[in-house]
Amino acid sequence: MQRRTFLGAGALALLSACTDERKTRSMGSVGTPLVSPVVSRHVVLDDVLAWRRSVRSFSDTRVDDAAVSRLLWAAQGVTASWGGRTAPSAGALYPIELYAADSDSLRRYVPELNGSIEVAREDRRARIAEATGQEPPSTAPVLIVITGVISRTATKYGDRAERYVLLEAGHACQNLLLEVTALGLAAVPIGAFSDDGVRDALGVATDELPVYVVPVGHPA
Repeated sequence: MQRRTFLGAGALALLSACTDERKTRSMGSVGTPLVSPVVSRHVVLDDVLAWRRSVRSFSDTRVDDAAVSRLLWAAQGVTASWGGRTAPSAGALYPIELYAADSDSLRRYVPELNGSIEVAREDRRARIAEATGQEPPSTAPVLIVITGVISRTATKYGDRAERYVLLEAGHACQNLLLEVTALGLAAVPIGAFSDDGVRDALGVATDELPVYVVPVGHPA
């Protein structure tokens, strides 16, 4: 299993070229490549759709990096040479951002590299859980947070941008939940939380709208 190996200088240069002006805010400079997604031919989509359920209780078993990698890729992974992703986006503007928080760190997913940038080398799960006021985020080994940068879509779609961003977050979250199910993991999508509380925990600006907090773990 490939775990938390840092990117070399060439990959970091490519990462810099891929980022837009919002992504240049101070978020840490450590890049981590994620495990390449493996397409399973032993799970039928109809079965995954039938099995998917919201689960709110998790065991203490760690979710390994390979699984987290597949979840992030399922939600926003690049699947076409021109940059097309696993979930549709209005005007291919891709306003969705993904964050993964575990006991070691908080990381932001970089779809162009199927890698991540370390935001904080500390456990931010308690802060995110506090913003939700719910139990599942406080017990899950991994929290995946889905946000949207509305201004990124507003450059083309104006007043309809927020609607499109929320729709796209839904597409990404469903992909994530189906991959959770296919891997035999458990998750629940949460949309009730303090926006400012989640922003503070992630360390993001006010132009980034938190949409989902998704606790992920092995079912208890």
